[in-house]
Amino acid sequence: MSNLSAFMHANVEQIENYKFAASPRFKGEDGKPMLWEICCISADEYARIRNSCIRQVPVPGKKGQYTQQLDSYAFQAKVCARCTVFPDLSNAELQNDWGVAKPEELLGKLLIGGEFDDYVTEVFQLNGFKTENELVDEAKN
Repeated sequence: MSNLSAFMHANVEQIENYKFAASPRFKGEDGKPMLWEICCISADEYARIRNSCIRQVPVPGKKGQYTQQLDSYAFQAKVCARCTVFPDLSNAELQNDWGVAKPEELLGKLLIGGEFDDYVTEVFQLNGFKTENELVDEAKN
């Protein structure tokens, strides 16, 4: 009989939130870049977000036939927004200041292109996804 106690909720090692400077453009009172805080989400929540970003698209030349397509930007933005603990992207005052109504929209306004891509990488790594380099290294072994 195997020992299932290692799988009991109380015995599972919790993943700490991670802090890093997502952009050098946001500075604190001390003049240093502000640290953003991100957390992990469950596989169930990840799947719900992913499913919400799948659209039915008509198949060209096939009347009445559709295929599923993932809106990858919306998916990444929603996952990252959900994983962001600080700054509070749901803060109405902050959203109003940037003229948006959703946390993922605010994230898209706060970060420039390269910063957004780097942020996505950090969030997905914290959530257990490997980088392209790690996958290449594994394939070599």
